[in-house]
Formats: sequence, C-alpha cells, structure tokens
Amino acid sequence: MDGQEVTLRSVDHARSLGIDTVYQDLALINELSVYHNMFLNRELVRWPLLRNRAMKRLAEQHLDAMGIRLQSVDVQVAKLSGGQRQAIAVARSVYSDAKILLLDEPLAAMGAKEGALILDLIRDLKDAGEVSVIVIAHNYAQVLEVCDRVNLLQHGAISYDRPASATSAQELTDLVVAEYRAARERGPTPERHP
Repeated sequence: MDGQEVTLRSVDHARSLGIDTVYQDLALINELSVYHNMFLNRELVRWPLLRNRAMKRLAEQHLDAMGIRLQSVDVQVAKLSGGQRQAIAVARSVYSDAKILLLDEPLAAMGAKEGALILDLIRDLKDAGEVSVIVIAHNYAQVLEVCDRVNLLQHGAISYDRPASATSAQELTDLVVAEYRAARERGPTPERHP
C-alpha cells in the first residue's frame, strides 16, 4: 500500500488500509433496506440508537452520485434486481473510503441489461480515478471491456501480465485451455498428508 509491502492480518486490517471487497455473493442481507445494507457493519450510531435518517440521506446521496437509480432506499434488498444489488454492494465499498476495490465475479449470473449497468459503474469508477478497481472474472470479453491490464494467475503466481489493449479474449482462452490440457496430461495431483 502506498509503496509499502503489507501483510494483511484480517478483513478489518484490510479495510483500515482502504482495501475493500465486493464478494460474488454480495454479502447483503435481503431482509434489510437498501440504506441499512449500505451501512452494514458501519452503522452511524448516536448511542444507543441508530442514526437512520442520516444513513438514509447519505445512502441516497452516494447512490445518486454514482448514477444508481432506485425507487427508494427504504426498499428491502430482496426486492431489487441482481444488477441493482451488485450496485448497492459496490456503492457500499466505494463510500467506505476504499482506495482499492476488489470485485469478485461482479457479473456472475446476470443478464445483459444488468451486466451493462455494472460495467458502466466500473467504467465510471475507473474514469473518476479515485478508486483502483481489481476485477476477478472469467469472462474475458467483459474484462477487456473495462480493464487497463490483464493478469492471469496460475498456481498462485502471475503467469501473464499485459495491457488489455495488447491481448484478446481468444489469446486468454488459448492460454487457459493450454494449461488445462497440460494439467490433464500430468494426471491427478497426489494427495499430501501432514
């Protein structure tokens, strides 16, 4: 972080450094409202009460600033589309003062319209330049559409690192297929016992 090597000790430690993650399962609570999810585990409190009006107002401002349109921040997350839920999870991380945002499969199981919403959101974050975004994905066309660089991880190490403009979905697919074939030829990895 900021030129220094860091060993992360916990999720809280990562967040204190400005690293946040939007997980594939989104880590939202369906029964809670949008604004409660926006402040999940970061609630505004005036002991012993939650500051619901303040959280609601800030959630509306944050979502509006990111161009995320919802009928109301009072609605339960369960009533939103997949793309809207993903947008809520991204907005929550961005407005937690994240400097680095990890997006784990941000378009998994989404239709074209919802996927386009999230790709636009990622593009807007990139263009604003306030947050570094790392996208973990298997859909190479989507990766190439929004990323500046492409890295391929194999066996825990970066085996491929190029500007997105210097590669293609076909090249990435060929690399992964070659690795798959090589692994099949090697056969199953023997189990290791301590």
